[in-house]
Amino acid sequence: MAEQIVSPGVFTRENDQSFITEGPIVAGAAIVGPTARGPVEEPTLVSSFSDYRAKFGGALESSSRRYDFFTSIAAQNFFQQGGDTLLVTRITNAAYTAASGNTTGFDDNQISFVLKTIAKGTDQRSSGSVLGVADADGILPSGSADNVRFEITTVNTSSGVFNLLIRRGDDSTKEKVILEQYLNVSLDPFSDNYLEKVIGNQSFTIATDDAGVSYLQTVGSYPNKSRYVFVSSVTTPTPNYLNAAGNRTSEAYTASLPAVQNGAFDQGGSGAPLPDAKFYQDITATNIQGVTHTDYATAISLLSNKDLYNFGVLILPGLTANEGDHRTQMNSAITNAEEAGDNIVIIDPAAHGTTSTLTVVGDANNFNTSYAATYWPWVQTQTPNTGEIVFVPASTFMPGVYAFNDNQRDPWFAPAGLQRGALGGVIRAEKALTKANRDALYEGRVNPIATFSQQGVVVFGQKTLQKKSSALDRVNVRRLLIALKQFIGGVGRTLVFEQNTTATRNSFLAQVNPYLESVQQRQGLYAFKVVMDELNNTPDVVDRNQLVGQVFVQPAKTAEFVIIDFNILPTGVEFPS
Repeated sequence: MAEQIVSPGVFTRENDQSFITEGPIVAGAAIVGPTARGPVEEPTLVSSFSDYRAKFGGALESSSRRYDFFTSIAAQNFFQQGGDTLLVTRITNAAYTAASGNTTGFDDNQISFVLKTIAKGTDQRSSGSVLGVADADGILPSGSADNVRFEITTVNTSSGVFNLLIRRGDDSTKEKVILEQYLNVSLDPFSDNYLEKVIGNQSFTIATDDAGVSYLQTVGSYPNKSRYVFVSSVTTPTPNYLNAAGNRTSEAYTASLPAVQNGAFDQGGSGAPLPDAKFYQDITATNIQGVTHTDYATAISLLSNKDLYNFGVLILPGLTANEGDHRTQMNSAITNAEEAGDNIVIIDPAAHGTTSTLTVVGDANNFNTSYAATYWPWVQTQTPNTGEIVFVPASTFMPGVYAFNDNQRDPWFAPAGLQRGALGGVIRAEKALTKANRDALYEGRVNPIATFSQQGVVVFGQKTLQKKSSALDRVNVRRLLIALKQFIGGVGRTLVFEQNTTATRNSFLAQVNPYLESVQQRQGLYAFKVVMDELNNTPDVVDRNQLVGQVFVQPAKTAEFVIIDFNILPTGVEFPS
């Protein structure tokens, strides 16, 4: 409420500008791929499969048939296997724009405020060709379960507040489906319930820095809290709607408020998938679920910013290493992982229908890094939205395997084998591998998807794509190092600009040593040693404003080859003790 200044004195006022900048988005895994709807090229965190569906939709209708994306299949499996958070970046084949909805003010000639959909595309138009025209039952021409409408109720001109409902696009007057409701919101920027504060007003555009790296440029001051819409503009705000006496500051403010109404969204941009989009096992090198390999580039570049996005596993289902153009995007993702040092990229070596293990090994041979791993062959599963039985690349299921592994044990355990490598939800592998097939693949650094008569389909390998033989040619060791660097690097960041003294060094040791002891107790390390003292912080190092620490670790190794000797002894011979 505004304070009237009549006589001299000291007046204190509060203007809350303490909006806290959010920290990096932390997720267990990240997926880049097309989805049915949702924000385009905006890495978005989802916390459950229902949350994924709310933000990115379900199946896509194309040529009178409904299809599930690899992204949806991977998300469902990830959460079914115990994954907690997933970072999804939607890619499209063409430019999309948000749909827009105007609210009519008390003055019919004035727009009170404008809402826009967070999801983008033609399918976000709920109004049809004429804005807001509904039939007698209040059903919108283009309303669907994948878009939204809005309703303004209970406008109070005395206090300047109103209710805003976000409804599903295909509901009706008698059967409303309310997705979100915002009660007693106002157009007063000084109010805690100011519309833009409550809902959010941010939109994003893609920009590129001098190094050619893409980043999101934010427009708007208030983070989006709605899952469906944001406030594009408030035409005429009503600052200090009420005065000290509780009366309207200006009678003209009434005309700024929205009238009671039902509204719809229009003007959403198009950008449909490629004509005759190919799905599942039918995808081609240039038609990957209606997009091309070049459509992945910007999303991969966005995810390179480790200060904004932190995830353990990245998949690009639909890209295959046997296609040279696809490898360009894969190598970009791998380069990002190597520079960030905080994730591992899962790639698919070959397209569906490949039968030769030599071909698959040859495809994998194009890479040499411990920050990537590959699995083969493709697997068959049932889609979550359409119920079809289809083949999908193995990478689609690997985030779920990693999540299950980490829930059962820790990242430094092998995400493979009968204990932690079972592929839940997989009906069968495209090819039932023989022992000779598995040997050839594993020698070529391709992790086999094996089929066993009693155990089903199982991940039966955990090699990275590093060619040099070392501890880092195993996935569990690479993920161990990622976990260690994340924790110890976080401790190190707290010491930046601290005094380079014994007290500071001891503070580092007091945090790092107990952590490494816990990793050792949980079977991640055989031994370790941490050094941060005058031996590696000599006077010349200190004079250069450097604080040096050294961490020595001996990673625990996995038992990948179990050898059991059976000894046949003559009758009467005693067994050795």
